[in-house]
Amino acid sequence: MVIPKQKVLTMSAEFNPQFKKIGEILIHEGKISESDLEKTLSSQRNSSDKLGTLLVKAGYITEDELIQVYSLQLGYKSVSEDELFKADPEAVRLIPEDFAMQNRILALRKNGGSLIVAMEDPENLIGVDALKRHTDLNPEIYVAPPSALAKALKEIYGKIQKSGEVEEAIEGIRVISGDEDHQEEVDLSPDKASSEDAPIVKLVNLILQEAIKERATDIHIEPQQDSVEVRIRIDGVLQMIMTPPKSSLSGLVTRIKILSKLNIAERRLSQDGRFGIKTTTKDIDVRVSILPTIHGEKVVMRLLDKSGFDFNLSSLGFEKDMYHIFRKVIAQPYGMVMVSGPTGSGKSTSLYASLKEIKNVTTNITTVEDPVEYQLGGINQVQVNDDIGLTFASTLRSILRQDPDILLIGEIRDAETADIAVKFSLTGHLVFSTVHANDAASTITRLLDIGLKPFLVGSCVNLVMAQRLVRRICENCKEEYTPDTEIMELLGKDVDVLKGKKLVHGKGCNNCRDTGYLGRIGIFELIALSRDLRQMVFENASEDDIRAQAVKEGMITLRNSGIRKVDDGITTVEEVLRSTVSES
Repeated sequence: MVIPKQKVLTMSAEFNPQFKKIGEILIHEGKISESDLEKTLSSQRNSSDKLGTLLVKAGYITEDELIQVYSLQLGYKSVSEDELFKADPEAVRLIPEDFAMQNRILALRKNGGSLIVAMEDPENLIGVDALKRHTDLNPEIYVAPPSALAKALKEIYGKIQKSGEVEEAIEGIRVISGDEDHQEEVDLSPDKASSEDAPIVKLVNLILQEAIKERATDIHIEPQQDSVEVRIRIDGVLQMIMTPPKSSLSGLVTRIKILSKLNIAERRLSQDGRFGIKTTTKDIDVRVSILPTIHGEKVVMRLLDKSGFDFNLSSLGFEKDMYHIFRKVIAQPYGMVMVSGPTGSGKSTSLYASLKEIKNVTTNITTVEDPVEYQLGGINQVQVNDDIGLTFASTLRSILRQDPDILLIGEIRDAETADIAVKFSLTGHLVFSTVHANDAASTITRLLDIGLKPFLVGSCVNLVMAQRLVRRICENCKEEYTPDTEIMELLGKDVDVLKGKKLVHGKGCNNCRDTGYLGRIGIFELIALSRDLRQMVFENASEDDIRAQAVKEGMITLRNSGIRKVDDGITTVEEVLRSTVSES
C-alpha cells in the first residue's frame, strides 16, 4: 500500500527551516499549537524518544508530516512505502540484518561509490558513520516513515534469509526414488535436466526444500480452475507458499510421478508411491498420493523425518499430575495402553516416547507399524506390507514366537488385530496401541464397536488416553493481550478459570511466518481404569456414564487440559477452541 500523499509543507522567504527546531517549524505551519508542543516537551523528560516520535504517538501530526519536516529542516529527500519495497536485494545484502534493524537503515540501491539508503532518523550520525566504515560507500540518505520502514525491513530481510537457506539446502539434497527393494538415487540439480524440464525440476526442489525448512508434515499441490495452489501443513495448519501457473501442473505431477516410480501415463486413477530425501542433516521418507480431480491431478506428499527421535515423555506437554499417572501405568508388566485421536494428533509420538522411557537391556520390545515413522535404537520395528501378505494380524502371530515382553501395534483396525492384542496382554505382555476416537471415554466404546467383548476390555485395558496437538505461542513475539469477548464466551463455563488472568499471544514475526505460533504441544485426557470403571465396562455402561465417572475420579478433560496451557502462557484460547469441544 502506498502511503497517501499529504499536503506538502511550504515555507515563506522570511522563515528559514534549516535554522529552526522541529517544534518551531510545525507551529509555523499550523500543524500543532504551542500548547501541544509544551505538553509533548514535558512528556519527553520521562522518555528516551525524540520529540517528533512523541508528537506522532500523541496524534498531533502524522508520520508523513514528520518526514516532510525532516526534509525541510535537514535537506533530505523523503521516500514512499512503495519505493521501500522496490529496494534492490543486492544492495540490501550490503548491510547486515542486525545492523539494519538496530539502526533502522534500509539500502535501496547502489549508485557508483554511493549507497542510497532510507532511514527513520537521519540524525543518527553514529549509525551513518558505522555504515560508511562497513560498506566503504558514501551514504546518500532518504527519510522514510517509521512504520513503513519497519515493515519493509522485516519483509525484505525475511525473503533474503529464506532464499539463501533454500539455495544452500538444494545443493545438499539427494532423492532416493522408488521402494525399498528397488532404490535409485536421483540427481535433483536443474543443470542435470534438459533445458525444457529444468524449470520444473527447480520448482519441485523449491517446494520440497521450503517444506523441509519450515518443518512441514505435508505438501498439497492442488489444481484450481485457473491456477495451482501449493500449501504446506505447518504445526497442523495449512499455509499457502506459492501459486504457480496452471501450465506448470502437468510438469509438476509428472516429475513427482517419476520420483515415486508411478505410471506417468495414467491420469484417471488414484496412485500411491514413495521416495526418499537425504540432506546433510535429515533423512526423510516421502509418501505420495495422487488423486484425479475435475481440474487435474492433486498431489499430497507426507514427509516423515526418519533421521531420529528426540522426544521424551516430559517434553510432550503432560501436566505433572498426568505425567505421574501415565508413567506409573506404562511401568506395569502387562495390560494394554490405548491412545486415541484423529490423524496427526501425535499418537505415534506419544507411544514412541513411552517406549523410549521404559526400554532397557532386560526387555524385548517389538513394534508392528504402517509405516515406521521413526527408527528407535534397541527396538525391533516391523513395517507391514499388505501387498505381500505382511499384515498386522500375520505379523503379530509371528511375533508370538519371538519371545516379546512389550509390543507396540501401530493401530488396531479390525477385530482380528484387536483379539490378538488382547491375548498378548492377558498372557503377561505390555501392549501399546492406537485407535481413532474422539476422547478417552469413546476409546473404550470404540474397542467394543470393533468387536471385543466387554469383559475382555475391562480386564486387559489399564489406561486410555485421548490427545490433541495445539500450537505453541512463538517465544520471539509473545506479548500480553485481551482476547475478544466473543471468543471468551465460546469457552462457556470453562472461562471462569481464566478470569482476571493476563493472557498472551504471538503478534507475528519472521520466526513464525507471522502466525504467532511456533511448534506444537500436546493436551491430554487420561482414564486409568479403577475398579469402579472396570465394573462399568463389564456391565456395558454407556460412554456418557463412563465419562461422568472418570470426571468424578479426577479426570482432566481435553478442554481443561488446553485451558491449563492457556493459563501457563503456552497456547491461546483460539487454539484450544480449534482443537477441543465443550464438555457441558
